[in-house]
Amino acid sequence: MQPAIRKIVTYNENTLIEGGKAAPRPLRLIGVAAVLTNPWAGRGFTEDLSPEIRAYAPVLGEMLTREIIAAAGSAEAIEGYGKAAICGTSGEIEHASALIHTLHFGNHYRRAVGAKTYLAFTNLRGGPNTPIMIPLMDKNDEGRRSHYLTVHFQIGDAPAPDELVVALGASIGGRPHHRIGDRYQDLKEVGDLHG
Repeated sequence: MQPAIRKIVTYNENTLIEGGKAAPRPLRLIGVAAVLTNPWAGRGFTEDLSPEIRAYAPVLGEMLTREIIAAAGSAEAIEGYGKAAICGTSGEIEHASALIHTLHFGNHYRRAVGAKTYLAFTNLRGGPNTPIMIPLMDKNDEGRRSHYLTVHFQIGDAPAPDELVVALGASIGGRPHHRIGDRYQDLKEVGDLHG
């Protein structure tokens, strides 16, 4: 049992100027998505999703990880990361969730980029051209707010009602003029206020 992948889409965005000021280092956002047939669509309610999860998730995780690393140039270049899935209208949100909320999928990306944090995520249902919004966080430090970013793109003909879109996102760099601090400073301040 292999996923029936109709297409792979790669998205690249490079921000050179933010707020009217040149970025000291351009921010690069990358998204890679696979459009595939939903293996549960048209079958009615399926109690056990695990056979397809075990068959599809590792294949998608390995392939999308390979694609996003190629787009970034190297695993080391990737600083922020995340994942997303969209289910077409003939499926359930659980179908979108099934293929990304498993270590059979996410561990490929996590290991390849040497990450310590969890993969931020979105999962939803929609039709063709539904925005793919992949929240990112720093792969090594969940409190580093400069890397709280979102990769945002869409695919004009996907997902069809019986399809899924499964995607990974990455950043090279953080927001160009980050100046809101990090979680750790807030924790100190809140601790001081309440301690």
